[in-house]
Amino acid sequence: MRLILTSLLLLFSALALAQEGYTKVNGQYYPYTLDDCGDTIIIAQLDDISVSSPEFFDSDEEYKLYRRYRIYAQRAYPYAVDAIRIFRETEYMTQNMSKRDRRRYIKRLQDELEQKFEEPLKKMSKTQGKVLIAMIERETDEPIYDLIKELRGGLTARYWATLAGFYGHKLKQQYTIGDDRILDAVLDDFDVSYELPERQVRR
Repeated sequence: MRLILTSLLLLFSALALAQEGYTKVNGQYYPYTLDDCGDTIIIAQLDDISVSSPEFFDSDEEYKLYRRYRIYAQRAYPYAVDAIRIFRETEYMTQNMSKRDRRRYIKRLQDELEQKFEEPLKKMSKTQGKVLIAMIERETDEPIYDLIKELRGGLTARYWATLAGFYGHKLKQQYTIGDDRILDAVLDDFDVSYELPERQVRR
């Protein structure tokens, strides 16, 4: 890992000292640099990626579990990202509301979310649901039960906890790093954090 980071730093330093300019590609201008051979290298802003060391497993079963968790995490990731974004925005938008207005806001939001996510989430397996919950709890540092209780009240939280129990999910039991090292290794590569846009915070 240290070797990878050192190589990246050296690469960035070399780019900073190299000849720079702009070139036009498909009607858009991009910064570029020239390498030692005089070839043009376009510099573009790419999405963030996670760079991690190879995982080592004690058995084939562990490796298969890792692969299965990873596939499930890829499927759950968009829903986890949306869940965290919605939770953060709801926290901010309702912080100064009365209890009555807050309930109305959250109820309206829930109706919209059910139309969008209900069917896809119903198709998730027990393990896929476990991975999704772990992603959310890892970011919020709260069990799903407490999040539901905070947003919808204790009665609703108990209802969902009971219902989830029939499918093997313990909503009151928070995901804890270290309980499942294989899942920990997978989730290290998925960032579901969300920060409110600056213009929204200033409103």
